[in-house]
Amino acid sequence: MLRQEDDLRASPSSPLMDELQQMISSTIVTRSLLLCLPLLFLCSSASAQVSLGSTLNASNLAQAWPSPNGTFSLGFVSAAADPSSFLAAITYAGGSAVVVWSIGSAVDSSGSLQFLSTGNLRLVNGSGSTVWESNTTGKGVTSADIDDTGNLVLRNGTASVWSSFAHPTDTIVPSQNFTVGQTLRSGLYSFNLSSSGNLTLWWNNSIEYWNQGANSSIQGNLTHPTLGLQSIGILYISDPSSSSPATMAYSSDYAEGSDILRFLRLDSDGNLKIFSSAKNSGSMTLRWAALDQCKVFGYCGNLGICSYNDSSPMCGCPSQNFVPVDPYDSRKGCKRKVNIEDCPGSATMLELDHALFLTYPPELSSQVFFVGISACRLNCLVSGSCTASTSLSDGTGLCYLKSVNFVSGYENPALPSTSYVKVCGPVVLNPSSLEGTGKNKGWRLHAWVVVVVVLATAFGLILLEGGLWWSCFRNSTRFGALSSQYQLLEYASGAPVQFTYKELQRATKGFMEKLGAGGFGAVYRGVLTNRTVVAVKQLEGIEQGEKQFRMEVATISSTHHLNLVRLIGFCSEGRHRLLVYEFMKNGSLDDFLFTSEENSGKLLNWEQRFNVALGTARGITYLHEECRDCIVHCDIKPENILLDENYNAKVSDFGLAKLVNPKDHRYRTLTSVRGTRGYLAPEWLANLPITSKSDIYSYGMVLLEIVSGRRNFDVSVETNNKKFSMWAYEEFGKGNGENIIDKRLFGANQDLNMEQVMRAIQISFWCIQEQPSHRPTMGKIVQMLEGITEIERPPPPKAAVDGSHSGSSINVSSNISALSTFAASAPPPSSSSFRTSGVSPVASGRDMEKASSSHLNSDSK
Repeated sequence: MLRQEDDLRASPSSPLMDELQQMISSTIVTRSLLLCLPLLFLCSSASAQVSLGSTLNASNLAQAWPSPNGTFSLGFVSAAADPSSFLAAITYAGGSAVVVWSIGSAVDSSGSLQFLSTGNLRLVNGSGSTVWESNTTGKGVTSADIDDTGNLVLRNGTASVWSSFAHPTDTIVPSQNFTVGQTLRSGLYSFNLSSSGNLTLWWNNSIEYWNQGANSSIQGNLTHPTLGLQSIGILYISDPSSSSPATMAYSSDYAEGSDILRFLRLDSDGNLKIFSSAKNSGSMTLRWAALDQCKVFGYCGNLGICSYNDSSPMCGCPSQNFVPVDPYDSRKGCKRKVNIEDCPGSATMLELDHALFLTYPPELSSQVFFVGISACRLNCLVSGSCTASTSLSDGTGLCYLKSVNFVSGYENPALPSTSYVKVCGPVVLNPSSLEGTGKNKGWRLHAWVVVVVVLATAFGLILLEGGLWWSCFRNSTRFGALSSQYQLLEYASGAPVQFTYKELQRATKGFMEKLGAGGFGAVYRGVLTNRTVVAVKQLEGIEQGEKQFRMEVATISSTHHLNLVRLIGFCSEGRHRLLVYEFMKNGSLDDFLFTSEENSGKLLNWEQRFNVALGTARGITYLHEECRDCIVHCDIKPENILLDENYNAKVSDFGLAKLVNPKDHRYRTLTSVRGTRGYLAPEWLANLPITSKSDIYSYGMVLLEIVSGRRNFDVSVETNNKKFSMWAYEEFGKGNGENIIDKRLFGANQDLNMEQVMRAIQISFWCIQEQPSHRPTMGKIVQMLEGITEIERPPPPKAAVDGSHSGSSINVSSNISALSTFAASAPPPSSSSFRTSGVSPVASGRDMEKASSSHLNSDSK
């Protein structure tokens, strides 16, 4: 062959010879490429390594040092505060706007990041001055690289000399261990982990405004606690002395989706948050926040007042005696128009209703007094060092005096407190607080006189009548019996009985025996005067007027069904709002489903579980389709399904969603919805219209839990680190339906109807379809459970088996028909999907697709 090639080279040129030479050359090149292919991967991996002498320039934003797979890269990005300045930062997904680590301060366009031959990494400004450096000169650094977890490492051979994970700025990513001694910083705010395992947030390194400890899953003293974030979105603390980590928080999208980065960040607003970002999206979504924004100390600056406009925090000044420090940035606080020391007259106290000035450690230990509201005001007024004060109206008698130079305020209609701030008089209220002047003052005075006269007359008549009645009947032996009989008739009539707060205090022995607590408030056991045992719920966050509250209570009390908990009465006195329900002897369903004690007497057999599922479905059907005013529950879960002495299921807390004040931040979550993690329909998180189909989704999750005896959102090794609901569908698809069933139901004394069980499993998967129009109505579900309607095999319950929400970025109108674009997860359940078996289907009644949008303002636990 070589001889032929030599002959061809020696012979005169010809077209045929040229073509042969080209073929030979092509063959040689191809052979060379094939020989080099095994080395290509090594070459590409080596490209992620940064050699000594390399430089990145701020003027070239396209220039970067990437990780091997390109997930992370180090380069310059424009600073958010000033586009003409640039940050040297590690970003997610190839130079997008999602910064997970940054170096020092911003530089101008002539700045550069230099990896010097001495092994020192240095950031310099255009003037040549050093802004930041790694201080690794003389430590034998030979190379640098960014790995696929986002860690920038300076190495001496293979040994790590310095890494960005060991020097965090404001963000923690999965695979990064945050330990005692490390600090996240963002402006005046900082976050650290204490040696006891507590997470703490600080303002100006002096005010500790949040402290969250590990739960009881970590026992004993910690030795070396470490904070970490799993890639699926679980924030946890681990320690060598503990056998298992303690979960601190879940992101709202945990264990969902693929190619999603979840990271923990101390945001510029002082709140600790978990965000998620899809690869190459360049955007991030808030999934968890440590505390309510208005409770972050200093959020609105000195003398600024934080309040909520719908769900968004806003900053303002206490009154027109103040002006903003910066008219263009309300978060920089306020200042007095006239300083107290320059006041020409006497200083006075501006009164702020439903407001408090945040008091955290170390102030909390030295500025607290037990005095009345007037003394709280006057003590601050006469004290030269006092700036403001807060008097609590929650029965504690506490008064906080603020004698510091920085005062952070918070205002909310639900706060049981009154605050005062010292100003130079006269007081000039903000426009929304003005009560009028001139003629209005005289009119109000006249109106007050009339009101006082009328009330005094009415009160006198009541006293007279009461005195006559008491004198006639106080010695009657039948008085007590008549009173009890009268109350018994009132309870039995079905009309809601109005109780006084003192009566319910007496019935509950001062709210002593607590039965449980939920998003609407705590529940206590009580005994009425006629010996009726009741459950008394203390509502929280209720801001409706008296008339509206009574109307809603009347609607709830008129809703009667065998499978709904009956409302007996209510209390509405001042800020006290309480509801009195019939007492359910066996408590809530979750106590029976998720107990691990098989011999505790709380294990329900399959027949009892099926009756609970059917009874619950019938109760919800009544709410959706049969009562006069259709009600969307918004929070179907095992805790809201109660069992009477015969284990009959009754749905509780229906109708309460409309009572909660949508502006009350305490009941808003990251997604600004009402409901419970694990039971929320996808439309809640995607801000789409909420209908009865949202309850169907929640019921489907509960039905799956009734069958399995496990929480639908559980993630474990057994479920391949997937949510149980998604793993269950995979097992069902493989024909392993028996793996889903609660193992305790296979006991010797259990009579398990497998046909019924598999029917329930299939119904649950139909209920949790991502697209609302694919879910059956509750009336249809009752038919399916009863065996009246046959069921076809359900499709995957979501657009992707991993549970990602494909519709979260789709812009749709409020019309429910727009939901057809939300996901393409499954064909709609046509008439062939649910076939009637020899019996005419029961009329499903009105579908709640047109449910009132007022339910959208309900909140999440």
